[in-house]
Amino acid sequence: MAKKETIYFDYNNMMADYVGEEQGFTDKELRAATQIATKAFEEVKAGRGQNMMGWTELPYNQAAVAEDIMTTAKAIKKNFDSFVVLGIGGSALGPMALFQALCHLHHNELPKSKRKAPKFYVEDNVDPERMKALLDVIDVKKTMFNVITKSGSTSETMTQYLIISDILKKALGKDFASHVIATTSETKGNLIKIAKKEGFKTFFIPDGVGGRFSELCPVGLLPAAVLGINIKQFLDGAKFMDNKCSKQNLFKNPALMAAVLQFLSMKKGKNISVMMPYTDGLKLMADWYAQLWGESLGKSTDLDGKKVYVGQTPVKALGVTDQHSQVQLYTEGPFDKVITLISVQNYRATMEISQGCEDIPAVNFLCGHTMNELITAECNATEYALTKSGKLNDRIILPEVNAFTVGQLMYFFMLQTAYTGALLHIDTFNQPGVEEGKNATYALLGREGYEQKAAELQSKKQKAEKYIL
Repeated sequence: MAKKETIYFDYNNMMADYVGEEQGFTDKELRAATQIATKAFEEVKAGRGQNMMGWTELPYNQAAVAEDIMTTAKAIKKNFDSFVVLGIGGSALGPMALFQALCHLHHNELPKSKRKAPKFYVEDNVDPERMKALLDVIDVKKTMFNVITKSGSTSETMTQYLIISDILKKALGKDFASHVIATTSETKGNLIKIAKKEGFKTFFIPDGVGGRFSELCPVGLLPAAVLGINIKQFLDGAKFMDNKCSKQNLFKNPALMAAVLQFLSMKKGKNISVMMPYTDGLKLMADWYAQLWGESLGKSTDLDGKKVYVGQTPVKALGVTDQHSQVQLYTEGPFDKVITLISVQNYRATMEISQGCEDIPAVNFLCGHTMNELITAECNATEYALTKSGKLNDRIILPEVNAFTVGQLMYFFMLQTAYTGALLHIDTFNQPGVEEGKNATYALLGREGYEQKAAELQSKKQKAEKYIL
């Protein structure tokens, strides 16, 4: 693969030679970590394709479904003005991140002749005002709805489905089914039962693929294809990164090195992971990363049942925007963070800075440069300021943002997460804290079978008025 198409992980500024011995790591420390790194690598390798690690095989086993998806997407683009994803969590964040990264940043405002794809909306909440706002801007008779939930019992997604299906039935009668695609489990859950009964077109989420690891299956591939994104190149990018990270050697496996450095950083009290892309296109990639990292690694109990309370808090930032809101904290605040910058070598547009303000040198110095030069300089300047302050930071470098490099990036983060979970000796793929909140919601809304949880909620200590001002 040509070097210009490869993303790179630069960890210079995690090292003592650059940020100082108090905060940084030495070559000796990294060499000492090779044993635990090898163990983590072997654990992830042994688990490939098993239990909830089915996502590791998605770059290789989605070719046939990708053909079906592209055929379906072609028909949707021809017959519908809008495409709406109904989902939450991984069912929404991945499609949103790809949309932001690989489509025009004002896609929905473009005329249809320039868009060459339907308008795109993701309803990833149950805010009633949001649903009302969506219905104000779409024509349901010209909209395809993609309902995404593996279990079909996700309250938020099924609430959206109930509202939309009722509106579609009233507007279209029996033809409403041609406006719904279900992405769900093939063998179990409520949505597959509904899909079979109503006759929806269906795509399947493999059994061993959890929501936050699902972007490489129809969850992410269908919306992407509808938007005109090259999903074959996206899968090829993931495959390329998987191959790049196939080496057991810590010093030749970028995702493993990134995991080990975060693990060692946590041991030093760095319990915050900041993700800061320097391009608007990757802004929502930080949102997707936040779920992947936080939900996978935030665990109270390890695999031996020991209480450990581990994990890093993921924080989203955007360069250059958050240089004016967060970087003050990052450079001069506590030593509790690792900041990851994502930089782009070649932007997909060049904007020259016009001549003007000749009598004001503090402004005129910008003239003759480009916005490309400015955003690159600001990224480098932030890196310099962080490093000078002794704050741990690393960088992911994309030659440009395209389907192939974004496939690499997302798979890199998935592997890094899996390796880090193995290093922490936790179950990376469950989410018991999420389930507790779900069960409480079911109980509060009177779902059958949750009477005991309802009783538990009713018996909880009541809030004191004196603490409410």
